[in-house]
Amino acid sequence: MSHSTHSSARSAPFRLEWGPSRWLVTAQRVLGLLAAWSLVASEMPHRVAYPLAMAAIAGGAWQARRLARRPHRWIVWPAGQGAPQLDGVVLRSVELHWRGPLAFLHWRDATGKAGRLSWWPDTLPAPTRRELRLAARPGPAAQARASMAP
Repeated sequence: MSHSTHSSARSAPFRLEWGPSRWLVTAQRVLGLLAAWSLVASEMPHRVAYPLAMAAIAGGAWQARRLARRPHRWIVWPAGQGAPQLDGVVLRSVELHWRGPLAFLHWRDATGKAGRLSWWPDTLPAPTRRELRLAARPGPAAQARASMAP
C-alpha cells in the first residue's frame, strides 16, 4: 500500500501574500542616516549642512514609514493557462523578473494601469520562491513550423 500523495499540475492555484519587507524598511532608515552623515561630513557650511541633514533623516523616516504601511496583497496564480489575479482583479501583461533571491512582479490591470511588487528574502522564503517560479512558468510555446531545416 502506497502512502505517497498524488499531485497534479492542474490542482489548486498558487496563492501568495505580499507584504512590505522589514529589510527594505530598515535599509530606507539607514540610507536616511547615511545621507545625513555625508552632509555633515562634507565641506558644506554647517549652517546649510545641519538643516539638510535633518531633512535627510526625516525623509528617510517618512519613506520607511510609507513602505511599512503598505497594505498586504494577495496574488493568485491559477494552474494552467489562466491569468493571475491580484486582490481579485485579473492582471494582464504580467512579467515576473528574478534578481537572485529577489522577485519583481510587473503588470497592467484591465484599465491599463501599471503596477509592481517586489519580494525580498525575508518575505519570500526559498520553498515559496520555488513554488512561485513553477507557478509563473510560461506555458508550452506553440510552434508554427518545424524547428529543423528540411
